[in-house]
Amino acid sequence: MTTINLEKHIWEGWRVIDFINELEPTLDNMMKNYFGERIIKNKTDLKKWCMENQPYYKKYIPEVVNYFANKYNLK
Repeated sequence: MTTINLEKHIWEGWRVIDFINELEPTLDNMMKNYFGERIIKNKTDLKKWCMENQPYYKKYIPEVVNYFANKYNLK
């Protein structure tokens, strides 16, 4: 597993950790789906979801996707 630089600057003062902190509560709730089936099942779906739901910056941030992929064990 590679180390993720959470302090890396991404866009206008926003760091990797800032995007993670914005997305994490919503994604945690989604991944704890009431029916026991995850809405996001793989890293490709996760990448799309992150890009759509990130505030301000809609480009792929590998560190953000990798953080959540590791957290939820997505491949």
